[in-house]
Amino acid sequence: MWKEFKEFAMKGDVVNLAIGVIIGGAFGKIVTSLVTDIIMPIFGLLLGRVDFSNLFIALGSGYFKTINEAKNAGVATINYGLFINNIMDFLIVAFSIFFVIRQLSHFSRKKEEINDVPTSKTCHYCFTEIPIKATRCPHCTSELDSTSK
Repeated sequence: MWKEFKEFAMKGDVVNLAIGVIIGGAFGKIVTSLVTDIIMPIFGLLLGRVDFSNLFIALGSGYFKTINEAKNAGVATINYGLFINNIMDFLIVAFSIFFVIRQLSHFSRKKEEINDVPTSKTCHYCFTEIPIKATRCPHCTSELDSTSK
């Protein structure tokens, strides 16, 4: 059983997945910092200096300026501001990932177009696939003009 587990764990797909998860976790920290430290303050400024993280409803008696004050007093809160922050974080992260994937696919399409140069053509007489530079078909021996494709 140990040998089977070792073979499973060392398969290329498992190792690649592990590497992807580790890099994804590190990248997640970068994206979270981008959203939390750079983009959300800009949104707050554009929306009239609103700090969504302190929007809440206290489910008890008393007035509290911050969520921490309410929690220290033992009052339950509905933290809808944090929920709004998380929704905005998700949308920004999703858009960022969409943008990156879109750019990567755009670059890979350009690479495919470069590699998409034809290397063969079809004989007009026997319809055999032949090299693009051939002047005579090796199958039916017909002479081919240089413009046939």
